[in-house]
Amino acid sequence: QVQLVESGGGLVQPGGSLRLSCAASGIIFRFTVMGWYRQAPGKQRELVATISSGDSTNYADYVKGRFTISRDNAKNTVYLQMNSLKPEDTAVYYCSAQLSGLYWGQGTQVTVSS
Repeated sequence: QVQLVESGGGLVQPGGSLRLSCAASGIIFRFTVMGWYRQAPGKQRELVATISSGDSTNYADYVKGRFTISRDNAKNTVYLQMNSLKPEDTAVYYCSAQLSGLYWGQGTQVTVSS
């Protein structure tokens, strides 16, 4: 079955960086559109970034220039490099795989605070 396992979250100061990873199994990874979403307390889940099988990327306006999504098809892993983090980036970050529907991982907490 489809499994998406995120890692790399944690507590970071404003202006700091984190790199999230998502290891995928049960899918033909190299053909799958992968993405990252986030959900802050009391808010709806929102798109952060996506990456296609051809490495085309798409970013939400609020992370453009700060976050970078990438993938390693040999490792079945998608990454999210987050730089210049702000307190408003605090959320649970979810990896996604676009198949017949949208599949999610369990999420990893990112907290940006001094």
